[in-house]
Amino acid sequence: MPLPVFRAEFDRDLPDRWLNINAPMLADFLVKFLQEECIRRRGIVRVVIGLSGGVDSAVSTYLAARAFGPENTFVFRLPYSVSSQASLDHAQLIIDDLGLPARTIEITPMVDGYKDVSEPEIDATRLGNVCARTRMIILYDQSAKLRALPLGTGNKTERFFGYYTWHADDAPPINPLGDLFKTQVWALARELGVPSVIVDKPPTADLVKGQTDEGDFGISYIKADRILALMLRGMSDEQICRYDIKPEEVALVRKKVNGTHWKRKLPTTAMISTTAINEYYLRPVDY
Repeated sequence: MPLPVFRAEFDRDLPDRWLNINAPMLADFLVKFLQEECIRRRGIVRVVIGLSGGVDSAVSTYLAARAFGPENTFVFRLPYSVSSQASLDHAQLIIDDLGLPARTIEITPMVDGYKDVSEPEIDATRLGNVCARTRMIILYDQSAKLRALPLGTGNKTERFFGYYTWHADDAPPINPLGDLFKTQVWALARELGVPSVIVDKPPTADLVKGQTDEGDFGISYIKADRILALMLRGMSDEQICRYDIKPEEVALVRKKVNGTHWKRKLPTTAMISTTAINEYYLRPVDY
């Protein structure tokens, strides 16, 4: 079913107002959300987080430290051989600032054990996916050891662009950032006191030297978020272009969103009964 056509009067500042957040109020809400989902609903008071040194994992970590206390927020640096020293150093800034229990577990032996023995010709994309899934294996195992829940770090822009590894970055059962665009994560990070060197650096998956998210996208986060904010409220491409946005930029964002819908769904099940899980069998809280 197509989205309704947006018919509001033209307002040049509209996308920026839609993206604006009340950062202190949002921080309080997300802390309460984490406490509700982890402590009250699941009876778990500890979380584990893969701390990359980037702003997203930093924000999830600062929120968790407020929600559960630093002593119950277990962070893991999980570098591969090509990971930058800056990423490790920036993660350490967060560990030191919050006083967190932390471990560094090198994933190179695990990844290279597969790559060197079985897939020596693996390309960079596949290798990145192997690294992401290896990290999630470790986080889930550590969560079992510590009786904790893995906490997600993926933002809304990345999720709409499909810029993550399926059943890896998106695997944690709770994600406080999943409905926040990247530019909103930056604003929240400043409110939470994340070190500016982390907030202001170019976001990167840190798989190849010189790689950046925006270089991979072909568009900046600021432009992408403005387009998404307008697109998700039903504006046509022609209406979006009135906001000093180029048609090719709108087309790029729409293509990414439309081409990655499958990544935002649970596995597709062949329905053969009226009790298919997540298709027919839904409890009231599942709606």
